[in-house]
Amino acid sequence: MTIDDKTRTELEAAVFRRLVQHLRSRADVQNIDLMNLAGFCRNCLSNWLKEEADARGAAMTKDESREAVYGMPYETWKATHQSTASPEQLEAMKKAHSGH
Repeated sequence: MTIDDKTRTELEAAVFRRLVQHLRSRADVQNIDLMNLAGFCRNCLSNWLKEEADARGAAMTKDESREAVYGMPYETWKATHQSTASPEQLEAMKKAHSGH
């Protein structure tokens, strides 16, 4: 497949927006489950967004990057959707991502 850089960037941006929308619609899926299964979560996405903004000199706070991913302030999302992690989830997290 041969596409120009502009088109590739537009496609990648569209896919990112679609992924974020999908994660917003699946608030039933906990971040710890995403981490245990995929090795990344909503917080990772928001951190990556902030890091890329910083690298390009774009003004973005951690709270802004999280709101861009969660679709609401992070504290609101946690209060509304986050449940307490089970001992099994925490143990799986330790095994799979000890350095995370």
